[in-house]
Amino acid sequence: MTTPQTQSWHARLAELGIRLPSVAAPVAAYVPAVRTGQLVMTSGQLPFVDGGLRRTGKVGGSVDPEDAAHDAKLCALNALAAIDDLVGLDSVARIVKVVGYVASAEGFTGQPRVVNGASELLGRVFGDAGRHARSAVGVAELPLGAPVEVELTVELR
Repeated sequence: MTTPQTQSWHARLAELGIRLPSVAAPVAAYVPAVRTGQLVMTSGQLPFVDGGLRRTGKVGGSVDPEDAAHDAKLCALNALAAIDDLVGLDSVARIVKVVGYVASAEGFTGQPRVVNGASELLGRVFGDAGRHARSAVGVAELPLGAPVEVELTVELR
């Protein structure tokens, strides 16, 4: 899993056939991403597609874990779009941390598999620079009824 850090991340996305979405509009009083020193932290990103949620519900209930993993990938793409808008994606040196929240039906314990959707995408795009620390947390509810929410912390060059 090696992707040279000298390669343009935009070029790598294009090579994979992936296009970044438009930055998702905040649903409350916050900004999509903030830079402090050499770090950028994104707000939690929901699986928005064209301004709307792809699906709602709880994982392990009305939402299949495979579908939720795809939603986690969408969340990561939305986070990358927020980073790109703030500092330019090609200024990213590495992914530092991923935090994934999974709206979980009672008894569902597969949160790590769901958040793998985000982690695997970041690995494909960033190679070794995409290896990161991570938390995958089950929660009772997420904003707007979303099944998953993901936030990123990245280090800049």
